Amino acid sequence: MENNFKALTLSYKHAPINVREAVALNEIGCRNLLDKIKEFTNAQDVLVLSTCNRTEVYYSAEKELDQAIIKLIAMERGFISTKKITPYFQHITNPELAVQHLFYVGLGLESQVVGDMQILNQVKKAYQWSAEANMAGPFLHRLLHTIFATNKQVFNETSFFDGAASVSYATVELVEELIADLVNPRVLMIGVGEIGANVCDNFQKSTINNVVIVNRTHHKAQALAEKTNATAMYWENVWEEIAQADVVISSVPGDCFFITKEVIAQQGVTTPKFFLDLSMPRSIDSTLEEIAGVEVYNVDTIKNRASEALEMRMAAIPQVQQIISEAIVEFSTWTREMAMSPALQQFKSKLEEIRQQELNRYMKNLGEAEREVVEKLTQNILNKIVKLPALELKAACMRGESEALVEGLAALFSLEKDKV
Repeated sequence: MENNFKALTLSYKHAPINVREAVALNEIGCRNLLDKIKEFTNAQDVLVLSTCNRTEVYYSAEKELDQAIIKLIAMERGFISTKKITPYFQHITNPELAVQHLFYVGLGLESQVVGDMQILNQVKKAYQWSAEANMAGPFLHRLLHTIFATNKQVFNETSFFDGAASVSYATVELVEELIADLVNPRVLMIGVGEIGANVCDNFQKSTINNVVIVNRTHHKAQALAEKTNATAMYWENVWEEIAQADVVISSVPGDCFFITKEVIAQQGVTTPKFFLDLSMPRSIDSTLEEIAGVEVYNVDTIKNRASEALEMRMAAIPQVQQIISEAIVEFSTWTREMAMSPALQQFKSKLEEIRQQELNRYMKNLGEAEREVVEKLTQNILNKIVKLPALELKAACMRGESEALVEGLAALFSLEKDKV
């Protein structure tokens, strides 16, 4: 693959939740990091992706910039030392493996709940931010659109996205298990972001019908409640609603809202009470479990719960990987064709230079009509001369042998090698 594409990734596979939340970036943070990378490095085709399960930076550069980018992440998150986070980052310097990793992430093969469709929307947002920051070049544009097209093909041709095996469904499934012995349990959903909205959507498919939604912006809670047959309450009553709920689910980042052990202890717990933290950073104190009757679950414990759908998706993985492999081959061919384009352009320019020199020698002795004929004739000859090497180079790209032909073309016609 004719590109210096790389990936710097920190995910749930190698990093505990406290490390992931230390480097997690919201939209503003992702956009700021893009600006910092643009200002302090020479990286191109930069994509910053940060979710509750991963923080990743994809970029193109001749030299590895991982350490510089880790420092910029630390700067954005407000801490100086990178010693505690650096060991958890994985470095993918092979362009083909970096491209494959982004395919796998975008299509949900790397998600905690395999096939989670939410991740593609997050990748699309990250791509939008890159484009708006002028950090997405032809390579990244083509790569992302190839991934989006591949996702559509997987959706249409496989069972990989069948069922509801997302984190939001896993949350609902867990709630159903926890409150199986309770009569008309009251479930409180705090926050109506993407994951909160998806959880509420999935509650419609369950037997749970007493769901309350609170959000700082009340009209958003009201709109979601109307859509999902839930009840919207004002944010000012959030603590009262927490006290009344049997299950509390929070998707609000912990730096905006936090449920402490002290507050819950003061409220008093007389019946089993369950807290599910879907936030990053976490918004529910894990020490709540020290209170009798209270159980706390976070995003690391809410996974792989949709068993039947998950089994179906796992079975479809080889088919998905094959589709991805074919897409990567086509994308690799395109990148090689892009790499040979400067050589062909130089070759054509060299021939055009020769053509113009010869025309200048003889055109002065020709009439207007003759000049038009000669101009058209020599231009057609040039185009046909260029066509054969172009076809041969394209075929060589398909075979992965274009580099030798490009070098031969450069040697034969004295092309500038630094531009080839």
